[in-house]
Amino acid sequence: MKRTLALFSLGLGIALFNPLPIAVSQVTPQPAAPPSQVTPALKLVDIGTNCKPARACLGWDEQLFLGHGSLKRDRQSLLKSIDNSLSYLNTPKAIAAYNNYPIKEITIDRVRRSLKRFRQLVATAKSPTQLQASVKREFAFYKSVGDDNQGRVKFTAYYAPIYQASRTRTAQYKYPIYRLPADFEQWPKPHPTRVELEGVNGLLGNKSRLNGLEMFWLRDRFQAYMIHIQGSAKLNLTDGTQTSVGFVRGTDYPWTSVGRLLFQDGKLSKEELNMPGIIRYFQKNPKSMDNYLPRWERFIFFKETKGEPATGSISVPLVPERSIATDKSIMPPGALAVINATFPYPERGKKLVQRRVSRFVLDQDTGSAIKGPGRVDYFLGYGDLAGDRAGITVTTGSIYYLLLK
Repeated sequence: MKRTLALFSLGLGIALFNPLPIAVSQVTPQPAAPPSQVTPALKLVDIGTNCKPARACLGWDEQLFLGHGSLKRDRQSLLKSIDNSLSYLNTPKAIAAYNNYPIKEITIDRVRRSLKRFRQLVATAKSPTQLQASVKREFAFYKSVGDDNQGRVKFTAYYAPIYQASRTRTAQYKYPIYRLPADFEQWPKPHPTRVELEGVNGLLGNKSRLNGLEMFWLRDRFQAYMIHIQGSAKLNLTDGTQTSVGFVRGTDYPWTSVGRLLFQDGKLSKEELNMPGIIRYFQKNPKSMDNYLPRWERFIFFKETKGEPATGSISVPLVPERSIATDKSIMPPGALAVINATFPYPERGKKLVQRRVSRFVLDQDTGSAIKGPGRVDYFLGYGDLAGDRAGITVTTGSIYYLLLK
């Protein structure tokens, strides 16, 4: 989502470890990737062909064919995501990115041919076993070296919330989100901080230099803040219509985790470091938002997208559970990958259970908190269920990029 935002479970501090395209970040920050890496981010590996049982092996993506619980099979979603990446690869932006890509054998032509062949396999496969076998036979696997040079990758998740909002300020709807100032490119650095732009309580109003640039008003300050973290949102308006907003630009400040700050100050225990815990804390202590929210100094500007889907940093729509965000300075944009990790899935009712999955995804986004080969942010979709899942997603696993041999 061109996320000025940080990951949903990451940004708020849900992760003990770290939208933008969401707001739960690590308690123990990871070191930033060095500006020029000595070791390539991806390493060609032999995954073998004798893994049994098949469902426990890399590339067993049963949701394409069977679905799971309340989640329907999503073969069409994967095909759509592949098509989105293919569209991107035909742009000058993609050509420029791959001209500078550090791993020389990973070229734009090879990525394009790989996506086209994989699309054929997905469209014609009769079972997860058949697709898995075809991919292992025809594709080379490039594994991320991870944050430990052994392939360990930290996964978080993000989503696009759905909120009630108003086009005009009222006594109930009083927390604004803003469009980009026309003179933003001329703003001197350091940029104004969040406090300078919206005030300690988020209600600076006509005293703000952003006065007149308000787009929509939210009822809840934390909801407005979450839109900054996520980078996009769908809005149900008071006049009965629906629309959406998406990230345009952000001021030049790093990510700061509210959840980490709450934990460090003893406001939350380790067990409470999740999105529900953070929300409960602010509901019980609303004035604390004046202390904690402004400490993420970056400020995000939006545009109205009129119901269009959330868009990634490569300017294509994000597809729930098929799009990921990585560090685009080292990972191949638009490319096909398979992730292997544990994520929360809905079972009966609203219960979420952890399930190990191996899913095919497309690398279509980035985020200010997603740095280095050991970080992946997973797009889970829209609304409350996606938010509940994203809010507790902090896990380790592995990621492999797939290219035709």
